[in-house]
Order: sequence, then structure tokens, then C-alpha cells
Amino acid sequence: MSKVSILEVKSQNELKQFVKFPMELYKNNPYFVPSLINDEINIWNPAENPALQYSEAKQFLAIKDNKTVGRIAVMINHKEEKELGIRKVRFGWIDFIDDDEVSKALIQTAIDYAQQHNIRKIEGPMGFTNLDKAGMLTLGYDKLATMIGIYNHPYYPKHLEKLGLVKEKEWVEFEIMFPESLPEKIHKFNELISQKYQLRVLRFKNKEEILNYVDPMFDLLDETYKHLSTYTPISDEQRKTYKEKYFKLIDKDYIICIVDADNNLVSFAITMPSYSKALQKSKGKLLPFGWWYFLQAGRKNDRANFYLIGIHPDYQRRGITSIIFKEIFDIFKKKGVKFLETNPELEENKSIQLLWQDYEPVNHKRRRTYSLNL
Repeated sequence: MSKVSILEVKSQNELKQFVKFPMELYKNNPYFVPSLINDEINIWNPAENPALQYSEAKQFLAIKDNKTVGRIAVMINHKEEKELGIRKVRFGWIDFIDDDEVSKALIQTAIDYAQQHNIRKIEGPMGFTNLDKAGMLTLGYDKLATMIGIYNHPYYPKHLEKLGLVKEKEWVEFEIMFPESLPEKIHKFNELISQKYQLRVLRFKNKEEILNYVDPMFDLLDETYKHLSTYTPISDEQRKTYKEKYFKLIDKDYIICIVDADNNLVSFAITMPSYSKALQKSKGKLLPFGWWYFLQAGRKNDRANFYLIGIHPDYQRRGITSIIFKEIFDIFKKKGVKFLETNPELEENKSIQLLWQDYEPVNHKRRRTYSLNL
């Protein structure tokens, strides 16, 4: 039997190999959605990824019979350790063929890295921060992946469990089919809530008008999720990077902002057309024709993804989610969107899941991180 060797990524060619490995592994899989290659490469560039200012990371390839058969990245988020007192090695970008020796070698690499740093816990798959992809798919292998979710073969969880890793956190995702119309009681309830709390929905003429609300959106994210056990505040560097990286992709019509009588942002929601099929067609490249697929997906699409939502704690459980959903409904009706897929939500985050409870959501995907105490 051929031995599995682990190679630390040190050159640009090895990094490209690391990034492109999933595209080979899932070459004929109809549900896998590739990431943009350049974006994946930039994740490991300190000039492009602000998380590397307070984190350290390494990437590794598993080689067998002179072929790449797996990959893994290991990370230590020092900000997480400083602000939350959590010491662990995060592992992510983990992919492997269905071979016990390969998965064992990759997990052992994470264990070795933790022991070298005198850390007694590993957890993954996850990225550097809360805004990175996280969670190994455990339900929904026959569903099309999204830009913000990890896809993996059904054998992945079995390999990790066989190696002694156990469930750490669980995420749920929902699919909602939008009705042709909303009941009259929804409209009346929204009017009542808006009047009671003196709320109004902002209408943006162009994307530039939204810029003044980007920082308040990040502030509201911190307020919304700070009670969750794993949440770390978003740094100023991250805010700047996300604004520059993603703002150009956002359609102003898909952004909902609700303010109070003093014009303070109390809630926002961002949805986007699904770019999954566009990414599949582009094969991870914007040039020469990938941009066209993205343009078409933005213009005509019956499916959308829910990306971010923030609701100030003072307004949670006060009916504001009904206003958000009604606004989403109006946008989707205009755009021809019939299906909405939520982003992964921590199973414990019941306040956010209340947004969907009246609209027959289908829990079509689940994912989890796995951990091992050393």
C-alpha cells in the first residue's frame, strides 16, 4: 500500500494546487459549486485578508502515488483567544478522497500543529472568522450548494467520526417557496408594527446612498450576534475589506434597511440572486466569460440566497421580522424570484429562525463542525 505524505504549501504553484483540488475531486458532481480561484488565492495573502493580521495559518496537501489526494488548512485566531479566552486550532479547507489513510493523515496534521503550539483542541471545518464558511454538510448532499456554504461528499463526516472527532456546533439551512400573494392580515400587521414603533423602510435610488449605512450594518451585526458563544466582533480592517470586496456585487434592490424615528438603523437584511449556476459555468474564473454568467444570473433568476440579517435586540420578537419578509416578498415578486435559501444559521439561534416560521420553511440542509480534545 502506498504511503500518504503531507506537503506544506510554500510556493505559488502549490497554493494553486491547493485551491484547485476540489474542482478535480468534484469534477462531475452536479451539486458542487466552485469558488472563484483568485478569491481563494487571496485568502492567504495578508494584504488581501485582514484576518491574517491577528491570525496565523498554514496549508497542506496530501500526496499519494504522486497525486494530490487531499488538503487541509490550520489556523489560530489570536483575537478569538484574547477576546473570548478560546484556545483552539481551527481547521478548514479540508477535502479528501474516500481513503481512511488520507483523512487520518490530514487530521493528524491538525493535531500536530495544535500540539506544537501547546493547544489542546482542534475544531473544523471553519475559516478564520464568523463571516467565513463553516460546517461540514451532513444533510443535503443532493442539493445545489451556494456561494456561502461548504459542499462535501457524504463520506466526510464518517471519516471524522471514525477518527474520534465529535459534533461541536450545528447549523441549519432552510428553503422557502414564496407564495403568489401575502394574506391581507400580513399587510395590516406590518402597518400596525410600523406605526407603533415609528419605523420606516428606506428606499435607495442608487448604491452610493447605501454607503452611509454600511458601518451601522456591521454595528448591528455585532449587536445581533454578540450573545452567541462563538461570536467575535468584526474588526475595522474586516469592515473595509468586506465593503470593498462585496459591495460591488450587491444589487441595491436586494438590500432592506429599517430605521426608527431618529433615523437609527434597527434592522437590515441582504439577499442576492443565486450565483451557484453561474459559478459552475465559469469554473471558478471571471475571465473570459465568467462575468457574463454572473451578469445573466443577476438579471434573470428564480432563486435567491439570504446572506445577512441584523436586528437590534430591542426590536427582536416585536414583529419586525414580518416587515422584513414582506419587503423581501415585494422585491422577489418584482424580480421573478420564487425560491429563497437561507444562509447557515446556528441551531441555537432561534431568534433569527423566527423570521421563517410562518412561511413553511423546509430544513433541507444541515452542517456541523467537529472537534477533538487532545
